[in-house]
Amino acid sequence: MNVFVLDLVLVLGLSLVLTVCVARSPYQAVLQHSRIRGRQQGPNVCAMQQIKGSDKKYFTNCKQWYHRKICSKPTVITYECCPGYERIPGEKGCPAALPLVNIYNTLSVVGASTTQMYSDRAKLRDEIEGPGSFTFFAPSNEAWAALPTEILDALVSNVNIELLNALHYHMVNRRLTSEELRHGSSFASMYQDFHVHIHHYSNGVVTVNCARLIKPDQHATNGIVHVVDRVITAISNNVQTLIDVDEDLETLRVSPRVLLSLTRARVQSDLLLYHLHMTIVTLMSSSFPALSDLLNYHILNQMQCAESIVSGTPMETLQGTVLEVGCDGDQMTLNGNAIVTKKDQLGTNGVIHYINELLIPDSAKTLLELADGSSVATATRLFVEAGLRAHLTGSEALTMLAPLNDAFKGNARPLTSLMTNHLLKEQLSSKSLYHGQELETLGGAKLRVLVYRNNLCIENACIAAHDKTGRYASMFTVDKVLTPPMGTIMDVLKGDDRFSILVGAVQTAGMTELLNQQGALTFFAPTNDAFTALSRTELNRLMGNPQELAGVLRFHLGEGMLVSGGVGSHTRVHPLEGKKLELGVRNYTIYVNKVPVAEADLMATNGVVHGINSIIKPLCESPLNPDSGPRPGPVVLRLCVLTPCSLSHRLTPGASGMVSLSVQV
Repeated sequence: MNVFVLDLVLVLGLSLVLTVCVARSPYQAVLQHSRIRGRQQGPNVCAMQQIKGSDKKYFTNCKQWYHRKICSKPTVITYECCPGYERIPGEKGCPAALPLVNIYNTLSVVGASTTQMYSDRAKLRDEIEGPGSFTFFAPSNEAWAALPTEILDALVSNVNIELLNALHYHMVNRRLTSEELRHGSSFASMYQDFHVHIHHYSNGVVTVNCARLIKPDQHATNGIVHVVDRVITAISNNVQTLIDVDEDLETLRVSPRVLLSLTRARVQSDLLLYHLHMTIVTLMSSSFPALSDLLNYHILNQMQCAESIVSGTPMETLQGTVLEVGCDGDQMTLNGNAIVTKKDQLGTNGVIHYINELLIPDSAKTLLELADGSSVATATRLFVEAGLRAHLTGSEALTMLAPLNDAFKGNARPLTSLMTNHLLKEQLSSKSLYHGQELETLGGAKLRVLVYRNNLCIENACIAAHDKTGRYASMFTVDKVLTPPMGTIMDVLKGDDRFSILVGAVQTAGMTELLNQQGALTFFAPTNDAFTALSRTELNRLMGNPQELAGVLRFHLGEGMLVSGGVGSHTRVHPLEGKKLELGVRNYTIYVNKVPVAEADLMATNGVVHGINSIIKPLCESPLNPDSGPRPGPVVLRLCVLTPCSLSHRLTPGASGMVSLSVQV
């Protein structure tokens, strides 16, 4: 019975701990991490990261702590008292809890003395000193200093109305801790019940009307103070109304179809990134799907205030793809570019950031636009030089195989004539390709699809990046310049002087028909250097015995078609004769049974040829199992040779511990 009670107590205790952990807000999680990082400095000390050259500070999360960067800028670590605590001279850390005073007096303690001063002027002091339970989002001293002069003058010239209203908009008539400031929530302010809008992000940043809470949870006897980094203004218009009244967004208002994307019911979930650019007018005259994709590419499916961004993060758009939203110092960036000209224009159902470039999604691009990138710039130039611009800018259903820039290094082939074979005659998705599928190019070549555990290849070229799907066509980025098959394996060998001895050996062994017939073979083909490395006696004996020669060559022929991109760690191929061929990659070189491949991927209609400069020998295998421990009796080691014979060495331990060796042929 006692055991049962103990178990029940443990279960209930664990449930309570888990509930507390799950309920902890992102801000509280980051605050706890900062406490852990600062605990060596004494009790109640939090580690902060301050961006060098600025006054911006952040409680540090794990990622920021190790990267030592915020918004791409280096940071310095400072140690400060955690919220609600203060230092005592002569004692380590921050052992004393701040004495609770009313909100008015709390303002001066937490770095909001300017807000305290304006509260005096606006006759708000009595209210925030008196009874009640308030939440005050108090602008810091720096926030007031950053307010444009004309706005500040308008406020202080009419303190009894304008300034008082502005301060009341920063207040909520109830106590709200950071735990209660949940993402997407809003609360009626004390200025005509206009709502303030809260966003609590996964990185611990909390904003009110896109102003960041820089000192949350400063408790007072009659409420709580959250210090914010800017003076906030009342929000009454939705996003569509903001667009309707802003002259800078006139082009965006030209067509009712543009606003269709903005009239869908959304509650504080849209990040709208717009650019005034006459190019949009041209797109308005095109098909609605293309225009819809264009607009939805500028809208994120979650609201993101600029102050919430501390590093680059991929964010999904309504169009279904992602934008890399980041920051560089004070600048907000998109896909790494600082093109945001005005931030945080807040509406009741979203926020607008103005940008000075039109963002074109892949789904609205032509092939030439899809290929317009540094990683495939060489291929793009060669396509144009080959006279294929019309195909890249037209409405044909095509798939481009675009090799990476590095694929062209040291390539001496006439590349321009090859480019037509890098365009497939239909628009494809790599997800729909299957092993053995045949694809036709604009140049008339037939290409095979090869599916491996670690790669998806078309002939010798393997896909190196995600597909880009354009309006009419698609682009596959591949790791090599494609080599269409130009004949059978025998044709490949005959067309290359390096294999002249091998061609004669194949004919002597009676294997010409095998290398000409349809199928899928992988030939690790010995070059002339491989044969001349043998002694004259060995070479003459091998060439004079067609049966033995055929056995050696068939050991170099693997079942199935394996290009270099399909080789991984311990890849195995079954030879036509013999036990196995084991392949691996080291320092970008492929090895087969420890023999390096000199030149890979000579493509043939019935397989692939890999040139090697040594004859492959079978891998020797010990019959001992290293995991089974020592075995009594004689130990047998087998030596592998090229001939059908084998040597058997018998090592027999003697009574005195000596080992005797016997050789049997």
